[in-house]
Order: sequence, then C-alpha cells, then structure tokens
Amino acid sequence: MLKKSAGLWINNLKKIDFYVRFHASTNMSKQNLTELKCKPCEGGVHTLPIPEENMYLKEVDEWYIDREEEHKISKEFVLDDFKEAIDFVNRVGELAEKEGHHPNIHIYYNEVELVLYTHAIGGLSENDFIMAAKIDELFQDYEEE
Repeated sequence: MLKKSAGLWINNLKKIDFYVRFHASTNMSKQNLTELKCKPCEGGVHTLPIPEENMYLKEVDEWYIDREEEHKISKEFVLDDFKEAIDFVNRVGELAEKEGHHPNIHIYYNEVELVLYTHAIGGLSENDFIMAAKIDELFQDYEEE
C-alpha cells in the first residue's frame, strides 16, 4: 500500500512539475519551443500523457498526432519540386544532427512527410515538439520564396 501511495505521489509531482515548466514563461509558445534544445534521451523517461501532448500540439502548426500504437506527430510539407524537397530534407537532417533528435522522413517527389517520436521511449516527449517548431521555422524560408 505504501509503495502504491508513493507511486501516486510521484506521478502527481511529475504533473505539477510539467504544469510549472509549461506555464513558467507566461504561456508556452512556438517561439519558446524554438529557443529550447532537445535533451538526450536514453530511455527510462516516461512518454507524455495525452493532456500534455494536446497542450504541446497547440503550439505547433498543422502537426497531427497518431495514437494508433506508439504516439507520433507528423506533418506533410509541399514544396515546388523534387530539388527543393531534397534541399528541405537536407536542412532538416542538419537540424536533427544538431539537436540529436531524428525524424522519420518520407519523400514523394515534391512532398515531404516528417514523423517525430522519441524512439528510445516509444512515444512522444518534449523533444518532438521542439523539433516540430524548429522544422516549421525552417519551412518558412521556403514559403517566403
């Protein structure tokens, strides 16, 4: 009984910690996410609970959560042609190396689908939403051309 109570207490502390971190900057925004750096994850960290996934999802544009098996976020980017799609993918690759967090990438001529989840924990972490915000920021360069 004591062990179960301690577990509930720890879970409540984690929820409080998330709430404080998430709202500490007077409302988390996409800009705040782009200023964060992905943290190394070797497992042993819990995936985000669904309410936290939903809060982060509000901060990234047009990303979709797939909750079929492992929770993942994805987005399709449409570029002018194949060459531009490859250039965008290369820039995403450079960002992924810099952040130490790598998306699954699918290229269909001028369309690029990116899928993010934290492989080490088999679901979503804050890192996925940091990467999504930074990828959206990269894509703005292509929208302005």
